[in-house]
Amino acid sequence: MGSVMNEPKTRKQLVDYRTEGGVAIVELNDPPANVYSLEMMRQLDEAVVRARFDDRAHGIVLRGHGERFFSAGADTRMMQRETPHFLYHFSLYANETVHRLEHTPKLTIAALNGHAVGGGLELALACDLRVAKDGGAKIGLPEVNLGVLPGLGGTQRLARLLGKARAIELMAKGETFSVDRAKELGLVNEVFPADSFWEQTLLYARQFCPPHKASKSVGLLKRAVQSGAELPLVSGIALERELQQQLFGSRDAKEGVTAFNEKRMPAFSGV
Repeated sequence: MGSVMNEPKTRKQLVDYRTEGGVAIVELNDPPANVYSLEMMRQLDEAVVRARFDDRAHGIVLRGHGERFFSAGADTRMMQRETPHFLYHFSLYANETVHRLEHTPKLTIAALNGHAVGGGLELALACDLRVAKDGGAKIGLPEVNLGVLPGLGGTQRLARLLGKARAIELMAKGETFSVDRAKELGLVNEVFPADSFWEQTLLYARQFCPPHKASKSVGLLKRAVQSGAELPLVSGIALERELQQQLFGSRDAKEGVTAFNEKRMPAFSGV
């Protein structure tokens, strides 16, 4: 119980937050492998909530610190040390944090700057889009090799993304694969050259932000998909209709329709 309830005496910064060109950058920062612990999940949760309230942030990019790892998932030393009771509640809290990320009404992009395995890939699967750095990074859900299963939503999100049979095959084999293979499978949207990966990632993210796109529209269509996918069709369409009604009263909807009728490019503001 003590390991759960006691606050760390000196809080180590494990998740960094900043905004850059209208995008919130959330960086997992516990080198060398950016493995996550209860404290990292607490800080990630805080960063997600901060990004929700941050009017400067029209989208969110989640990345790992350094050049080699996005994240290698949960800290296996912690898994060996802690009790099953602790690990259950740790998994519960981590899932709640990732669910909050997934349903934040701003577009989220996982920037896979290195290896994304186990819970690292599961974090990325909770983002709306994924981009990866070209090179030797490995991707996969190899938890079966530890005698466990992907416990951060991987069994559910991978099956929804790739279909049940392909997802079961990949997880049961426990293999890791290249970013090019991940793109072929549909796990990754884009692969950028290593020498310009971060610049390309920011350009990719900013295309969904003002003045190029109405970020409120992007965020709400994301909510319609993420929340609506779990609903019966008629309920999902009702959700879509209610979110559309919110957009009808926005400045960007007025600007978009006016620009279309005036045959000019719109200049969106995000409101």
